[in-house]
Amino acid sequence: MLRVGRDGEQSLRALIELHRDVDRAVGSLADRLGERLRCGPGCTECCVDELTVFEVEADRIRRGAAALLAIERPGPAGACAMLDPEGHCRVYEHRPYVCRTQGLPLRWLEELEPGDWAEYRDICPVNAPGEPAVEALDPDDCWELGPFEGRLAQLQAGLDGGKLRRVALRSLFRP
Repeated sequence: MLRVGRDGEQSLRALIELHRDVDRAVGSLADRLGERLRCGPGCTECCVDELTVFEVEADRIRRGAAALLAIERPGPAGACAMLDPEGHCRVYEHRPYVCRTQGLPLRWLEELEPGDWAEYRDICPVNAPGEPAVEALDPDDCWELGPFEGRLAQLQAGLDGGKLRRVALRSLFRP
């Protein structure tokens, strides 16, 4: 668990602001994509087991859902531990970054060798059908991997000295 005190409180506030920024950007992107995005309550295609999050996000879930984590049990193996029997997220308000961006068309760049970059794209199979194909979407209509992840990693690195420790969501439940 993260250190309590001033550093932990500042990090939590910074994380909440980062999540707000993500939610605003996701909302704008979702508005542009319209009905192509079919995700919603009960859609659990992307909600898989063994998800890990940075400690700073795990701490937000621990604080925001303390009672739930103390008395409830994780969901069945194979699905995200945070899902209830109907497929709804029990920690939705405090959900981590990865859950806030699930289902969107993703876009990222990888350097194959110095100066030679390749662009990759992916989209949840539930949202894949539609025109244009994910490969033909305007780059602004894809969630660019990198900027927000970098901010999140920097926040975590400030707390753990760059170790970038991660926590399994399933492990947040008390035995």
